[in-house]
Amino acid sequence: MFTGLIEEIGEIVGIIPNPEGKAFSISCRIVSGDLKTGDSIALDGVCLTVLDLSTNRFSAQAVQESLQRTTLGIAKTGNRVNLERAMAANGRFGGHFVQGHVDGIAEIVSWKFQGESAILTIRIPDEFVRFIVEKGSIAINGVSLTIAKKEGALVSVALIPTTLKMTNLASKKNGDFVNIEVDLMAKYVDNFLNPGKSTLTPEKIKEWGFGRN
Repeated sequence: MFTGLIEEIGEIVGIIPNPEGKAFSISCRIVSGDLKTGDSIALDGVCLTVLDLSTNRFSAQAVQESLQRTTLGIAKTGNRVNLERAMAANGRFGGHFVQGHVDGIAEIVSWKFQGESAILTIRIPDEFVRFIVEKGSIAINGVSLTIAKKEGALVSVALIPTTLKMTNLASKKNGDFVNIEVDLMAKYVDNFLNPGKSTLTPEKIKEWGFGRN
């Protein structure tokens, strides 16, 4: 579990394809301090597993599902990525519940700067529009943000100076893609209210051998 509060911006310094997907080598200064092999860490909001560690560097594995669903599939050496370690059980929860299970990617449509702050507008895939509510939460590249405005598939968020400085969002331009994770509670509520959309059906349960006398 993550909070959406980015700890630092790292840099991809190596990408090695393997049978499972790709291993990413990340240069960093802060998060490697107490990481251990097998720990979870979020890269641009994608929860990955740490493979190995060295001074100011770690590598993490992304499986094919993550590569297909997130911007890691098009990531290149030299890209800067937002980093957040998994939340400690005794830590202060300052953002919102972020699983690191990215739902999909969104396109940046526009920037509107207001002094040192900015309004960022993205276009999200149609299937996620129902999870978006004004003043609700969304994670963009792993950053916990509040939805300021929703117009169809266009979603706007306000970025304060600290967010622009401490994350990689300020380096993105119109037409770039970012990872999005919609609010966890919205997905659960939608599943309860629309059970017909669930892939878990009575027929599927019987197919697996359960529910038989």
